[in-house]
Amino acid sequence: MSESYIQKLFAERIGGNKFGKDTKIYKFEKIKRAKVQTRKAHPNVELLDFGVGEPDDMAFPMVTEALKIECAKPENRGYADNGIQELKDAAAKYMEKVYGVKGIDSVKEVLHSIGSKPALAMIPSAFINPGDVALVTVPGYPILATHTQWYGGRMIHLPLQEENNFLPDLDAISKDDLKKAKLLYINYPNNPTGATATIEFFKKVVKFAQKNNVIVVHDAAYAALSFNGKPLSFLSVDGAKDVGIEIHSFSKAFNMTGWRLAFVVGNGNIISAFGHVKDNYDSGQFIAIQKAGVYALEHTEITEKISAKYKRRLEMMVEALNSAGFSAKMPKGSFYLYVDAPKGIKSGVRFEAAEDVSEYLITEKLISTVPWDDVGHYLRFSATFSAKNEEDERRVIAEMKKRLGELKLEF
Repeated sequence: MSESYIQKLFAERIGGNKFGKDTKIYKFEKIKRAKVQTRKAHPNVELLDFGVGEPDDMAFPMVTEALKIECAKPENRGYADNGIQELKDAAAKYMEKVYGVKGIDSVKEVLHSIGSKPALAMIPSAFINPGDVALVTVPGYPILATHTQWYGGRMIHLPLQEENNFLPDLDAISKDDLKKAKLLYINYPNNPTGATATIEFFKKVVKFAQKNNVIVVHDAAYAALSFNGKPLSFLSVDGAKDVGIEIHSFSKAFNMTGWRLAFVVGNGNIISAFGHVKDNYDSGQFIAIQKAGVYALEHTEITEKISAKYKRRLEMMVEALNSAGFSAKMPKGSFYLYVDAPKGIKSGVRFEAAEDVSEYLITEKLISTVPWDDVGHYLRFSATFSAKNEEDERRVIAEMKKRLGELKLEF
């Protein structure tokens, strides 16, 4: 009896009375199930996991040591609320040192978040009213779009196409959509494409935002992982701070994935609104974690070592994939390779979508990838696979090369 009335009370934003009854299985759940089944079927064969999108290593020893020290201090035991000033100061200095972004007011223009995901989830609640529009790149991370819809807003997909270097075509947005647009979500270096933005593109984004009264939300989770020169921040472009914010994650840059720490930096009004919403959601990340984050921000050589590892792995992966017929290109940032999915194999098997390819690779060759069929058909290979050392990296990639070569893929 109780189940029947509860079923009628679910909010429409999560499915209403149909919540929990949807039989559709999402691709990440399909991948998870396929990996479990494959491991059971082939318990003695190594599953090569190139699908995982998080660092494979622990945080560096001195960062974990900083946490140990700080968590034992009684003054760090309490609520952090909207964060400690020490972290905000360190973030402002970090932005200048790494990205050349000067003049950040650490009091008014920086705020911490319990990871970048909550920040992306909270921002729409500060700006989206029913009928408002968020412009969201696709394929990509869906959090800001999801919460836009939950507040009665509408999302407009901006397709990332290879012929445009996986940058959105801002000129293709209709005038009607622009009139209602409030937020523009971009993410570079990009997940899943691995594409990087240019200064010219960021300048265009600033002009676009100024002309159309749009707030720019740049998800810079992978920004510090740069392989060709100095990392690029959206805020390094003139006028960017007038129109937007940037979100920096400790997960990718410092291997602090489960620590849940990020900072939002940029326009003071937007930061203030985010802080107001955040204050009604959480009481801040554990102060000891924030202080360990300060240590990380002050030791950028950590990220340099992490980037060097991913660059080394990606270069080997490019060679391995291309030897099997893929058209992989070395990215300038992130830890992803985004490649055209094959149409079949010479034995006669045909694939209608990248999801079919991904499932086949898991079940037949114990190689895990992530499929993307949003704009074309692509597979994402991540350089965050598990390996003990450089020698083990070469072994894993050589094994991938061998297994893919056996398939004789057709494109």
